[in-house]
Amino acid sequence: MKTITLPDELNLSSSKSIVIYDYESITEISKQQVLLNKNTFSFLQKGTKEVFFDNSAHAIDNSQFLLMKSGHCLMTEKLSNESAHYRSVLFFFSDEEVFKFLRKFKLETSNSRQLYSIHSFNYDSFIKRFVESLLNISELSKSIQENILKTKLEEILLYLIDFKGVDFIYSLINNSDNQNQKFIQTIENNRLNKLTIKELSFLSNMSVSTFKREFKKNFHSSPSKWFQDKRLEHSAFLLKNESKRPSDIFEEIGYENLSNFIQAFKSKFGVTPKQYQSS
Repeated sequence: MKTITLPDELNLSSSKSIVIYDYESITEISKQQVLLNKNTFSFLQKGTKEVFFDNSAHAIDNSQFLLMKSGHCLMTEKLSNESAHYRSVLFFFSDEEVFKFLRKFKLETSNSRQLYSIHSFNYDSFIKRFVESLLNISELSKSIQENILKTKLEEILLYLIDFKGVDFIYSLINNSDNQNQKFIQTIENNRLNKLTIKELSFLSNMSVSTFKREFKKNFHSSPSKWFQDKRLEHSAFLLKNESKRPSDIFEEIGYENLSNFIQAFKSKFGVTPKQYQSS
């Protein structure tokens, strides 16, 4: 699958530190490999969106919008049932603009140990008006746009900080030097997501061969065996703690049919799912 680089492939000037784009489509995409060269607000208008990053994933409809850190992600976009249409207003901005914002408003450093690469927010009347104003700005000349958009970026960030705190800001510029820790975090956070080795390799910014080698070194197992064990452990939790039936969860765990799930479960735990549940 070809990797899409944004905002470069939208024919926007890569030299601009802040740009907006009113993106519309009538074609769905599923786990498209995307390299974001800038941090991005995705103000979803029509359809649904699901995004996987190294340490977090979010699925939203048009009652929410996303803030995504620059980097590798997998993106799914589905059309609106009403209009068979997908639309999202994209607001791209560089790390340098984030640093300028932090310096200008002298914000306190975040003490959070976990800084996520993607955040979701609910729309309210203020945000809806904000998006409308972005669309109005997009009709102005490029020279005027750039200056106004710097102010609009400050506006949206200050508004979100007021009720979300500053952690989401610092997550945008958090570049961990510990690549091994980042790799382990990517695997752990996606252990229940049904991603392929190729997709996980992309999120880890590695070739498939390098990914497999690093996986073996860190987890002392093959990826297929490790992920199968984690999903079966999760199925045991669902059976015991949430009273789920085997027929309700086998697809969620990643099995194509119930019999294969039962066989794998028994191989790991020594009993069938029903026997485990009633013990």
